Amino acid sequence: MSSMSKKIDSARKDLTKALKKHAAIVGSSAVSMKKAQRAAAEVHLAAIKYAAEVEAKTGLTSPFGDALQPGLDTSTLASLTAERDAIAKKPRKK
Repeated sequence: MSSMSKKIDSARKDLTKALKKHAAIVGSSAVSMKKAQRAAAEVHLAAIKYAAEVEAKTGLTSPFGDALQPGLDTSTLASLTAERDAIAKKPRKK
């Protein structure tokens, strides 16, 4: 598997994780609007990352078509990206 394929697989796993988290939040009996919006933003960012990795590897445009229209301003998206990256770098408790 080439390094790009590993990046695509990693981005796919992140997207799957974000979708599962979103589904759990919006599927609960008491839906918090703030949590739902944050989870939706995480799905959006993960989908953008996945599409970017696919495009970098294949030259193909996003498999999501027009579904990735930004709903958050650039600074919010940047903040969420930085927060996600910081969490990913933290050592996990065993």
